[in-house]
Amino acid sequence: MDCSKRWALVSGASSGIGWQISVQLAMRGCNIVGVSNQPAQLDDLKNNLERSHSVKVVTINQDLGMEEAAQSVYNFCQEHNLDIDILVNNAGALLYGEMAGSDYTRMKSILQLHVTTPALLCRLFAERMKKQGFGYILNVSSISAVMPYPTISVYGPTKAFLRYFTRAIRTELQPYGVHVTCLVPGATDTPLNDPMQFNMSRGKKFGIVRSPESVAMAGIGAMFRNRAVCIPGWINRAILLILPVIPHILIRLIYRHYPT
Repeated sequence: MDCSKRWALVSGASSGIGWQISVQLAMRGCNIVGVSNQPAQLDDLKNNLERSHSVKVVTINQDLGMEEAAQSVYNFCQEHNLDIDILVNNAGALLYGEMAGSDYTRMKSILQLHVTTPALLCRLFAERMKKQGFGYILNVSSISAVMPYPTISVYGPTKAFLRYFTRAIRTELQPYGVHVTCLVPGATDTPLNDPMQFNMSRGKKFGIVRSPESVAMAGIGAMFRNRAVCIPGWINRAILLILPVIPHILIRLIYRHYPT
């Protein structure tokens, strides 16, 4: 799709899947609003995309785990006359470990980052999309959305919210020409994953871990084809079918013998 002169807002654009989604959109002629709390990396993104693809890039240094983050981002776009036609909610963070011992402030931030901020960004930007009869929304969930497992007790369920929220608003917005897609990646070689916890090179060798480029390409392609869900890779599609039927008593037994 030719997106020339249209504006796309990408959260978590400073690295990983968000960076590659920004590249994919810029290749199609989109101007980019990149949002992250990593200003140096956002500057690198801006320089890279403007030099390589001749698009305009505006960056917003914003911690999306803050309470007023969505409104702040929306206000910035309004003040700078940035009419967002494509919204990508990609920003995420991993909280690994038992819930009761986790850092309270970080847990609160991740709940805001994965649930409240993306939902409110959809609310704020979809209103104009609905009125003009055009728009795209891509929400990035995770394969962990079907994994109510210990040590990811915050990450997985918050991604489950995003998955089902996306499906619901797709039905609401489709009659108005606004296309909504949920990207459900599995393990991806991004800074989100701790190499001490997961062997990336071995995972990539066996096709379990995908590159952020391949995930971004699949997600953007699915969004412009108006697909409801995109699960990159046949292994991930198989895992998504298998995980929900694993008896939770088995998970309890494993966790009892191999705690964090």
